[in-house]
Amino acid sequence: MNLMITNDNFRTAREAKPLDILLYATARSALGQVLIARSGKGICAILLGDSAKELAADLAARFPQATLLASEAAIRDDLAKVRRYIENPAEGLDLALDMRGTPFQRRVWEKLRAIPAGRTVSYRELALWISPLANPRAVGSACAANPIALAIPCHRVVRSDGDLAGYRWGLERKRALIEKEAIA
Repeated sequence: MNLMITNDNFRTAREAKPLDILLYATARSALGQVLIARSGKGICAILLGDSAKELAADLAARFPQATLLASEAAIRDDLAKVRRYIENPAEGLDLALDMRGTPFQRRVWEKLRAIPAGRTVSYRELALWISPLANPRAVGSACAANPIALAIPCHRVVRSDGDLAGYRWGLERKRALIEKEAIA
């Protein structure tokens, strides 16, 4: 047996990449299943869907380099806040966020967080808030890439004519959120 050891087999502590561990849990809500994932920095995903299995697969696809650990105990308080928000958006949703995206996406997401509940804006209007040169389609793409539903309220963005446009979590959920926020 020949054993060959190369420098590639060893890494110094400086070269080692830190582990990206995400704790997550799912629960039923008025909008279907909700999955929340948290890193050491804050919430990095709030996903909405029809099944916990589908949402776990979505989380794994969005964060392929992360170690995912189901932990209802670690996410319990965050789940309670999100479920309360879904029932009563007037309460607001105050969560520490770990926004992972390109610099442009993060700028769009910050602007989205400034839109108050009960108000909608068009993709064009949102683009102008970012820069006079920002493209509304690029803004729409950044909204579609948003992994933190509700806390980054991309559901508040509509077409210029006021009609609902695509929503990663489904138009019925978008409509329900906008209607509930209008009442609140």
